[in-house]
Amino acid sequence: MGLSIRAYARHRGVTDTAVHKAIRSGRINALSDGTIDPDEADGQWARNTSAPKTGTQRPTVKVKVPEVDGDGGGDRGGAGAATNTGSGGTGGTSLLQARTVNEVVKAQTNKVRLARLKGELIDRPQAIAHVFKLARSERDAWLNWPARVSAQMAAKLELDAHTMHVALENAVREHLQELGNLTASVD
Repeated sequence: MGLSIRAYARHRGVTDTAVHKAIRSGRINALSDGTIDPDEADGQWARNTSAPKTGTQRPTVKVKVPEVDGDGGGDRGGAGAATNTGSGGTGGTSLLQARTVNEVVKAQTNKVRLARLKGELIDRPQAIAHVFKLARSERDAWLNWPARVSAQMAAKLELDAHTMHVALENAVREHLQELGNLTASVD
């Protein structure tokens, strides 16, 4: 009397379904009472079972995890590729990798929302419009300045008021032209 199919499966470290398939395919023989002689079956298993075919092992797949901005961590040194051999041979990402990437994106989104709630972030178009409005009002103030002060300055310096106004206006316009050549970047 030998081992039961389940006991032999535990002995081999396989499932009982695998043992049933081996018996049906003729790779191993069961005894007349339905049990299995472990020594004889091990020899038959080794002789009648072919080695795994090449190409059945799954290749290593690298997935780039998105970078996290700010102090929240994240890998920026090029080592941000996670390796996993659990995907199919199709070269796609596994479910675990997709979930990991999804969680990183959620964390980044939540970090931005929190910073906005704390008042650490501002709306970029609104900020650009505000800076433009400030620069325009500064320019207009400078352009109106010669008309306001030229008569007073001309009286103090005993010069012609019109000549003083034209000279001041030309100087201010040249200065504003120089300032207009500066390029400011909003990053």
